[in-house]
Amino acid sequence: MRLFSAPPPTEAETQTRILKAAQKLFARRGYNGTTTRDLAQEAGVAEGTLFRYFENKKAILVAVATQGWIDILTDLLTELSEMASYKAIAQVMRKRMLNLHQNADLLRVCFMEAQFHPELSEQIQSEVIVKMTDVAEAFFETAMDQGIYRRMNPRIVAQIFLGMFTIAGFSRDTITAGDSSPQAMLEMAEGMADIFLNGVLAQPEPGSA
Repeated sequence: MRLFSAPPPTEAETQTRILKAAQKLFARRGYNGTTTRDLAQEAGVAEGTLFRYFENKKAILVAVATQGWIDILTDLLTELSEMASYKAIAQVMRKRMLNLHQNADLLRVCFMEAQFHPELSEQIQSEVIVKMTDVAEAFFETAMDQGIYRRMNPRIVAQIFLGMFTIAGFSRDTITAGDSSPQAMLEMAEGMADIFLNGVLAQPEPGSA
């Protein structure tokens, strides 16, 4: 009987495995606490294979963080562009909040390691954050021009909007416990959407000064 072995992974598949392994280990052990041997073992490749795709361990960190930011924020801004109306932003915020924990490892790597690697912080800022903020700013400015949102600095609104998701996802325990129920996460999502859209000041009673 003739047996057929599975085809070897493509270069893209191998690179993805390396990046996923790095994201997991960097989040749990930190960059300095993770060796290239650890990365290779987690990815299921030879240690020398890592250096076929990346110059060094720092290059792997930069690739994980940069691509991760691009994926998360692109997904978010795509949802905004597909909304039926500007008022539906609350629904987008609820959905993103409920899915934040799926990106907990990535966000932890981005925030923690950017503090210790200036070149990583600079690359994320120049290649990702600025560009994504530009897109979000245009979105909010259009809504203000149409009178749906009150007039204010649209760039500041964009920065706050994007920041709510990234800060909230930094740690499983930042805003809710890691084992929170779906109901607790929904309540938190509703609260963040309400605060973003309506603020925290009490509305004056009709007829009051």
